[in-house]
Amino acid sequence: MKRDTNLKNDLVVKTLLGEPTERTPVWMMRQAGRDLPEYIKLREKYSFFERCQNPELACEITLQPVDIVGVDAAILFSDILVVPQAMGLEVQLIEKQGPVLPEPIKTQDDLKRVRVPDVNDTLHYVFDAIKLIKQELNGRVPLIGFAGAPWTLLCYMVQGRGSKTFDEAKAFCYQQPDLAHQLLQMTTNTTIAYLKGQVAAGADVVQIFDSWGGLLSKKDFEEFSLQYIRQIAAALKDEVPTIIFAKGAWSSLPEMAATGAHGLGIDWCIEPQVARQIAGPMVTLQGNFDPAKLLSPIPVIKKEVTEMLRAFGKGRHIANLGHGILPNVPVDHARAFVDTVKEFAH
Repeated sequence: MKRDTNLKNDLVVKTLLGEPTERTPVWMMRQAGRDLPEYIKLREKYSFFERCQNPELACEITLQPVDIVGVDAAILFSDILVVPQAMGLEVQLIEKQGPVLPEPIKTQDDLKRVRVPDVNDTLHYVFDAIKLIKQELNGRVPLIGFAGAPWTLLCYMVQGRGSKTFDEAKAFCYQQPDLAHQLLQMTTNTTIAYLKGQVAAGADVVQIFDSWGGLLSKKDFEEFSLQYIRQIAAALKDEVPTIIFAKGAWSSLPEMAATGAHGLGIDWCIEPQVARQIAGPMVTLQGNFDPAKLLSPIPVIKKEVTEMLRAFGKGRHIANLGHGILPNVPVDHARAFVDTVKEFAH
């Protein structure tokens, strides 16, 4: 297992490996950008993919929450849809509207447009950004790399845009299962190469985001998502600490724990004690503060965060949100969340 011995703050890594720490570590999903005024200035000057594809900009945005909010880990500023893009699909990210893939996959013919790319050719800008971020961080905190789970990527690749139900993507899987599995396997192969490239470039931890895992029944989650996440976890778990975050798919926590991943992200719809009971004692839990609660008055945030920490108990917990931070959260509210975790003693 690769480990950066120069890390001055390795709380996240230690917690994922089940080692004792003096306090609970904390970071926030989507902390790089969105709610920070410094990020908004860059957003006004550069398009989304310009920000992702320029290593200097990606580095600057990745470091902002470490400097401004004081989190215990940096997470790479990028997007899960760089993978479908690298596989040959056009992806547009329209501010305030979200992702649009103008030519989604609907048929066997459409699948011919998709390839398993050489990630060093198509995604080298991500690896360049990681090298630069590691250099600039200079061991202050670990860097988390990430990718979308194949099922979540299929949702966008088939639906062609964001959706609350992804009914077209689900219909594709139910009507053309062979085609769906072909696309899922190609995405899995690309993702394994991509995450291995991130680790080689310097990522200390990797997280697999299955944002739409909760749209599937337990049986369908196994068929269309977990069997592919399992391949990714198997390929990476001996190289680097790995976290799986499948929002809403908490009924499959035991099966996710059995992948050998070191951490499982949970959302706010499951209680910490229940999650621990289902997932078992041998895996680190990450979460699970409701991002909308960061809009509460600061004294309420502090009280609720303290309650959350007590509910998770000591050890094998990384404090985080149950999903990404909202763009309208005031910076001092995000800081109150982080500071409360840092000041808490079990």
